[in-house]
Amino acid sequence: MPQKNKAVFLDRDGVLNQEMGDYVRRLEDFHVLDNFETLKTLQDRGYMLLVATNQGGLAKGWYDEAELSKMHQHLKKVYAEKGVQLTDFFYCPHHPDFTGECDCRKPKPGLLLQGIEKYNIDPSLSYFIGDRERDVEAGTAAGVTGILINSDQPLSEILHQIA
Repeated sequence: MPQKNKAVFLDRDGVLNQEMGDYVRRLEDFHVLDNFETLKTLQDRGYMLLVATNQGGLAKGWYDEAELSKMHQHLKKVYAEKGVQLTDFFYCPHHPDFTGECDCRKPKPGLLLQGIEKYNIDPSLSYFIGDRERDVEAGTAAGVTGILINSDQPLSEILHQIA
């Protein structure tokens, strides 16, 4: 059996890019946070970096898949220029008020479970960094260790919590 990988799942808004309050709707409003060194350290420790984000603005019609893709490609490019590889993005396009319940909207673990399956990840060796309690709940439900930060908090402040 192939060896399992370890990963750090990352919420997007408030962790990788500046929290805007409601939804980041346009690439022009997308401001990347400087967490390059910390994420490079985690990558160098053998962690795969995966993004898991609720994007209910899609269900609300506030932006479309093309705009979301632009934002994610921009984020990936900015981090890549600093030597950090964001391996994949998992997002929930649903919102309970518009599309009903789903299995992927955090605090449900669906997004993390997708990543765990796709990349053969060992949850017991993995983490989920988020700025909302629902992120920690999703991590716990998926069997990964959740780490709660304040929105836009430098990730260097929690690096010691990850082996």
